[in-house]
Amino acid sequence: MLKWMHIENLALVERADMEFGPGFNVISGETGAGKSVIM
Repeated sequence: MLKWMHIENLALVERADMEFGPGFNVISGETGAGKSVIM
């Protein structure tokens, strides 16, 4: 199971730290925010 993720300098994402809880997690944002790049 994915528990956390750290991203730096990936396409549109300069830096992101995400922590995921048990169960269902949602990543949301406006069009062009980089959601698909993260996944």
